Amino acid sequence: MEIGKINKLTAARSTDNGYYLTDNDGNEVLLPNAYVADDLKIGDEIEVFVYKDSEDRIVATTLKPYVQFEEFAYLKVKEVNDYGAFMDWGLPKDLMVPFAEQTEKMKEGNWYLIFLLEDEQTERLIGSSKVNEFTFTTEIDVNTGDEVDLLLYNMTELGMNAIVNNMYKGLIFKSDIHKNIKPGDRIKGFVKQVREDGKIDIILEPAGYKNSIDENSDIILSALKENNGFLNLTDKSTPADIKRILGLSKKAFKNGLGNLYKQKIVELNEDGIKLL
Repeated sequence: MEIGKINKLTAARSTDNGYYLTDNDGNEVLLPNAYVADDLKIGDEIEVFVYKDSEDRIVATTLKPYVQFEEFAYLKVKEVNDYGAFMDWGLPKDLMVPFAEQTEKMKEGNWYLIFLLEDEQTERLIGSSKVNEFTFTTEIDVNTGDEVDLLLYNMTELGMNAIVNNMYKGLIFKSDIHKNIKPGDRIKGFVKQVREDGKIDIILEPAGYKNSIDENSDIILSALKENNGFLNLTDKSTPADIKRILGLSKKAFKNGLGNLYKQKIVELNEDGIKLL
């Protein structure tokens, strides 16, 4: 049984307080009645998050936290007191970030990138904003062109900072940002290059993307971005409507749209075009 993670456990026995769940090694944890579904039966397998509650008891919950053990997340501070900052992580007991784990004094209502770890002294789950201590700059296991998972967390003069594959620090230069993004977004990206300092330059589209989009595709793409990612046009739209909205002939529109669709940049629906 792993504390701080989602576990698949088996309902072993019921009590007045809830169900006791067990893992393959016979370890037990209580799932309180508040999280017991009406149809739960002895022998059923169930996915739960295991953590310590406000009284330091190990308990299970069917609630899904915003972050698990040894992962990064972008969270909001609910309260700051004499012990540290307390962040909303999707569970009744807020996640504490002690002052010793803050790179700057956190403020109520602000959002911060944190890493979830276990306090060695108390064995409680805590957060830390000391990003550099939990990212790797050597033995980078990604290469140019690889698709990667990104957690965006801070826009600077250079561009948007990101956590790459929950392990590395990356940067999307402003010149490479061609869509609306914001801190907290979890999106896919592509490795542009791995720098000597161990940081990774990221792009949001596969290499060669710009060159592969012809002028007609670019016109459609720009119109989509200006209209919140949707255009009420299809391949059945009249030439007059296409000309009025995009200034393109129907043939040019279909060629440009086909190019975007093949690259999985847009989705074609009955009522229009959606930017992915």
